[in-house]
Amino acid sequence: MDFATTDLAFAIFHHLLIFALAGVLAFEVGTIKPGMGAADLRRTGGVDAWYGILAGLIIVVGFARANYAAKGWAYYSHNHFFWAKIAAFALVGILSIWPTIALIRWRRTAKTDAAFAPSDTQVRTVRRFLWAEVFFFALIPIFAAAMARGFGEVP
Repeated sequence: MDFATTDLAFAIFHHLLIFALAGVLAFEVGTIKPGMGAADLRRTGGVDAWYGILAGLIIVVGFARANYAAKGWAYYSHNHFFWAKIAAFALVGILSIWPTIALIRWRRTAKTDAAFAPSDTQVRTVRRFLWAEVFFFALIPIFAAAMARGFGEVP
C-alpha cells in the first residue's frame, strides 16, 4: 500500500469511528429518560459498552494516523489545536464515566428488582453529564478543522 492510500485509510477509519461514537452518544441522550425499565437499561448498557470500545479504537487509530499519515507527528505535536482536540476528547471520556457507572448500578439493581426504574433525579443527573459530553464533543471537529488548516502551529 502506498503512502497516500495508507493516509486515506487511516483518515476514513478515524472519521467512521468518530461518527460511530457520536451515534452512541446520541443514542444514550435519546434513551436515558425517566421511566426506563429493565429492558431499556439492558439495551442502553449494551450500547454504552461500545462507547468504550470505540473510544479506545479512536485513540489507537488517531495516534497511528498522527504518526504515520500525511503530516506526521512533528506537525501534530506542535499544534495547539491538536492538543485542544485531545483535551476535549479526554474531557468527554472523563464525563462519560458517571453515566457508565450509573448504568452499571441501575442494571444490577434491575436484575434483582424487575420493577426498578432510576429516579427522575438520577436520570436528570446522568443527562446533565451526557449533554456536557455533547458540548465538548462538538468542539472536537472545530479544533480538527482549525488544525487541518494550519491554525495553532507553534513556530
